[in-house]
Amino acid sequence: MIFSKTKITTAYTVEQCTKCATLTKRKFAQGDVLFAEGAKCNSCDGLIRIEKIFGEITEQ
Repeated sequence: MIFSKTKITTAYTVEQCTKCATLTKRKFAQGDVLFAEGAKCNSCDGLIRIEKIFGEITEQ
């Protein structure tokens, strides 16, 4: 097929602060596990928890 497009899936992780509910989206990193608590929130010093891991498909 001359005009077929390549589909690329990019994995993302959504993190949420347990104290102020701030959401951040970043690229998935090896070792990310749902509901794992890790770093401190930049705005309120609460704990950040992984809420969602998902993939987005783009065509090139």
